[in-house]
Amino acid sequence: MFKKILVAVDGSEISKKVIETAAVVGKENEAEVILLHVGEEINLYLYPYARGQLLSAQYNQEYNETVQKQAKELLQIAKEKIQANGIHAIDVYACGNPAQKIIEYTKENPIDLVIIGNRGLGPFKEMMLGSVSHKVSQLANCPVLIVK
Repeated sequence: MFKKILVAVDGSEISKKVIETAAVVGKENEAEVILLHVGEEINLYLYPYARGQLLSAQYNQEYNETVQKQAKELLQIAKEKIQANGIHAIDVYACGNPAQKIIEYTKENPIDLVIIGNRGLGPFKEMMLGSVSHKVSQLANCPVLIVK
């Protein structure tokens, strides 16, 4: 039923459960798993630093390269866990707003299912409706499995 599964990973504790769930669903459906991590690179040199100084463009570039390196390491670990279950997996890194990038990916690629975590936001988590998982569940053009 599900031949291409998009799995959103972010390195959180719930992300580990998301990967485990993706392994089970992927194996049961003999599906390809696409692991997607969305990084939010920023322009640090636009923010005031010590005593009104601005950070250099070089530091900004180094910061964003570090973010990308960490994302690739995270994706590699997730990919190895999925492949250990005999499932074909690929990893994708995108930059921008997580909900928007996940939704764009489902619209630009033939995705049958999205698996995403629902991270609690403290004592008001039941009342918070602006989360990435909520937006994806409302706007994706395929079924969305939210893991708690």
